[in-house]
Amino acid sequence: MFTFAMYTLKNNGVSIATATTVQQLKAGVNGPVAILRHSLTQSGSVTSTQVASMLVRKTAAATVTTGVAGTTVLKQNPISITTDASLGTSATGITGSAECTDGEQTYARGFNVLNGQEAVYTPEERVIVPQGGIIAQKLLVAFSTTWYSEMVFAEMRGS
Repeated sequence: MFTFAMYTLKNNGVSIATATTVQQLKAGVNGPVAILRHSLTQSGSVTSTQVASMLVRKTAAATVTTGVAGTTVLKQNPISITTDASLGTSATGITGSAECTDGEQTYARGFNVLNGQEAVYTPEERVIVPQGGIIAQKLLVAFSTTWYSEMVFAEMRGS
């Protein structure tokens, strides 16, 4: 039987000016992860511009700012156990500074920066990240502004 603990990986408003990894999640060793929802929006521009982003499996991790429990990696339920996600500069974190190898694109869409973007998956469509696997949300078009992003995920642990 699986138990599900839910968490949010969150970029709390970071200035990004290049096409890069906005946030990256590395599943821990105790079970796979299901991506339930992800979003991307901005607050620094009032100009209508089309950009694109994708959710991609990584075959090698980008270098990111390490995720911090309670700041950028949040529990959906405060009594949940600490996330099993691996935190680190080549693991779970936000705002890529050096890209690495992309694998399978699971989602790619264009959107207007004034509207933002949000993907909510039905149970059958959820992207599964295997134990130790890496998935990233990437901005595909350089657009300099303050970006906000969230990735809600459920850790599936056997009991």
